[in-house]
Amino acid sequence: MFVFRRKNLIIVSVLIITAITFALCFGALSVKSIGNYDKGAVKVVLDAGHGGIDGGVVGINTKVKESELNLKVVKKLEKYLVNAEIAVILTRETDAGLYGVATSNLKKKDMQKRREIILNADPTLVISVHMNKYSVSTRRGAQVFYKPSDEEGKLLANSIQDSFNGMKEATRPFSALTGDYYILNCSDYPSVICECGFLSNPEDEALLITDEYQDKIAYAIFKGIINYLAGETTSVPEFN
Repeated sequence: MFVFRRKNLIIVSVLIITAITFALCFGALSVKSIGNYDKGAVKVVLDAGHGGIDGGVVGINTKVKESELNLKVVKKLEKYLVNAEIAVILTRETDAGLYGVATSNLKKKDMQKRREIILNADPTLVISVHMNKYSVSTRRGAQVFYKPSDEEGKLLANSIQDSFNGMKEATRPFSALTGDYYILNCSDYPSVICECGFLSNPEDEALLITDEYQDKIAYAIFKGIINYLAGETTSVPEFN
């Protein structure tokens, strides 16, 4: 497991993010290093939640499937990471589920396959992308979850949450929260679930179905990953 610590890497992180932003605005993105790690030393598993017959939650107005949006965000996030010369492994690359030809216990087989991919990858960290739902339609915003016993996962979650909170579309700050989910518990690698917004909220849904906002969400996750790797992790205040 390859994790970076502080030691003057905050400056490096700021310079990297500045360079990335400049490249996005003025040309092709090409980031050659992050901190002082050897090229190819960092691997990230990107997990697009749901898929196949399991579409996840649906949009309150458009009825868009969560699984479709998850994959779109993951594909955009993949491009940012690959352009930064970070190795990426996807748990799924299409709209299909991961249960193969199984006719029963599809969800269980799907999740076991994701675990298998993660373990075989031996990654630096795991990012699972999802969309949220809540019984009250006014609830909105992006939030990150991590396993309670995963200290590195907490640092990663705080870094991504801080990035989410800094988006201009954020209406209020959130705290990264602990969660008891299979994708977090199935390995000992630093792992987080990024809930990118609430499809039960009309405003969030209207943003999440657009290519532009999907790209902003992907970049926010990417920025959080970079800051984590460079050691610029933050302790996000507790918000209700």
